[in-house]
Amino acid sequence: MEIFSEYRGQIFGAFWTTIQLTVYSGIGALILGTALGAMRLAPVPMLNWIGTTYVNVVRNTPLTLIILFCSFGLSQTLGITLVDPKSATSIEDSNFRLAVLGLAVYTAAFVCETVRSGVNTVPLGQAEAARSLGLTFSQNLRIILLPQAFRSVIIPLGSVLIALTKNTTIASAIGVAEAALLMKEMTENTAAILTVGTIFALGFVVLTLPTGLFFGWLGKRWAVAR
Repeated sequence: MEIFSEYRGQIFGAFWTTIQLTVYSGIGALILGTALGAMRLAPVPMLNWIGTTYVNVVRNTPLTLIILFCSFGLSQTLGITLVDPKSATSIEDSNFRLAVLGLAVYTAAFVCETVRSGVNTVPLGQAEAARSLGLTFSQNLRIILLPQAFRSVIIPLGSVLIALTKNTTIASAIGVAEAALLMKEMTENTAAILTVGTIFALGFVVLTLPTGLFFGWLGKRWAVAR
């Protein structure tokens, strides 16, 4: 494992970037996806149409294309960099934040459908009872539907997070120094391709396996009794 010893610091740094991409884009996707789910459930036709269109378009668009659009479309064409251009690390910071944006926008479509399926598991009578008590749609959603919906889709949300972790490798397309980019550089500089692939495969297993186990445990613990 001389290769691991030689690149140890870079490997840990690359996976730390992967973790940061996952966390930041996961938070963004959860917020945006929940908002989209509310729009798809809203009694306002226009909001429903916007949410449905977003999901259908983004979910069927390759993630690589979305990431490249964020880099070339927003950054280079429109000049939206999300960083201070005078910063010494402006290019690296811009690429990272644009990658987070692209990953969040893409994953939000899947979060939306997961949350919406969770809302559909809540008995219809509860929503009707809430309306009869005078609760508005937003109050009904916030107090009655979403708390139960999230508890019923904890495990599917965990699967979305695992997929997001693996999808962070696409960020290498715009030069974000995460695990996939380092693996590409290492395979170009060494003949031990199988060893390098094994190191990074194990790295992703270490990241995703505990996530799946944790969300599985959490889902059983917080399961809604029907």
